[in-house]
Amino acid sequence: MVPERVQRILDTYGLTALTFEPGSTPTSEMAAEQIGVEVGQIAKSILMAGKDGRFRLAVMRGDKKIHSTKFKNAAGCKHRMATAEETYEVTGFQVGSVCPFDAADLEIYLDEGLGDYEAIYPAAGTDASGVPMTLEKLVEITGGRVCDLAKD
Repeated sequence: MVPERVQRILDTYGLTALTFEPGSTPTSEMAAEQIGVEVGQIAKSILMAGKDGRFRLAVMRGDKKIHSTKFKNAAGCKHRMATAEETYEVTGFQVGSVCPFDAADLEIYLDEGLGDYEAIYPAAGTDASGVPMTLEKLVEITGGRVCDLAKD
């Protein structure tokens, strides 16, 4: 079930989450298989912990990894991937279900590679969901900054 706080945002933007059996979409590969799309179309949200003590959210194509130097250049300081505990504490979502729409006032960085697809699928706050949308709609909802974050 999509969390109420996420559902309110989806309703505001006229979006509908695809929902599946619990635990069926916690990885990009599993989500792509369940939805029936390419792994790159899954918009995975990764919480990053900055050396400045601030957390930031990176949203990447499901088939790409974050390039640490590119993320450092975009965000202004060095980062590490947040732990599962930090991710839950900061976002209220478990790893595998982090939703970029209700990101607790985090700075959000969206990898430009998400624009390679007409439709992308971020999670809706569960490990059994995906929300079809465009990168442009994701920018509108999150206020995220589009930049090159992926390893080649």
